[in-house]
Amino acid sequence: MVRSFVLLLCGPLLFASPMHVVGQADASRHPANSDPVYLVIRSDDAGMSHSVNMALERLIATGLPVSISVMFPTPWYQETVDILKRHPEVSVGIHLTLNSEWKRSQIDRARGSGLKIDYVDYHMGTAVRYPEFREITERLAKEYGLGMSQYFGETRHDPQYSAAPRDKTDSLVTMVNRLKPRFNLVVTHVGIDDAELGALLDMNTSGPLPDMSKNRQGELDALTSQRFGEAIKARNVRLITYRQVIEMQGLKSMRRPEDN
Repeated sequence: MVRSFVLLLCGPLLFASPMHVVGQADASRHPANSDPVYLVIRSDDAGMSHSVNMALERLIATGLPVSISVMFPTPWYQETVDILKRHPEVSVGIHLTLNSEWKRSQIDRARGSGLKIDYVDYHMGTAVRYPEFREITERLAKEYGLGMSQYFGETRHDPQYSAAPRDKTDSLVTMVNRLKPRFNLVVTHVGIDDAELGALLDMNTSGPLPDMSKNRQGELDALTSQRFGEAIKARNVRLITYRQVIEMQGLKSMRRPEDN
């Protein structure tokens, strides 16, 4: 089982060297003693469907610094790649999908896409749920020169996920007002509420949501809302991407989260 897991993920060595991102704040130049509040906006499931990709394109168009996690084995991943190639300022991650029967190496496919890959994370937590899987994922991230989401001391938030669509903006604004200094992460799942996404069922075993398409549309609306932007500005929260986190901290600073 473990050997199959390695084959699923592994491919030729890929090094992701940190570089300055044009059009985003250079967070590394802020004084170290100012106790800044940083927030990474990570949006998952890119490539899951056309409607998810269109929502991500709208999110990117706002100019918010975002980190997009791509499901490279999915049918719509190539459209995701085309979108991201037009936006090199976006930090790109591999959203490892190990709860499906994907036979092709995901890291290999990501490497061959032509995108700059900065980090890995894990769909539904499968890649880090079992000790043997976690160790392999950590080893591959090190070999490929990639960061791992939640390995830089980030405090994770996602209050909007379980909130009703109409309440998602309120939940994000409340979250912003409670952020503590240093690194924070909000994990998001956006989509367009259309016939394509509306035909899909949420089969998440840890808490499926009814009306998934409406919930994903609600997350997009909340992230792009004026109130969310005003809350970020009022708290002087510095939005950064995982590419910038890696620039600031370095890959050697990564540590396994204490709750895992």
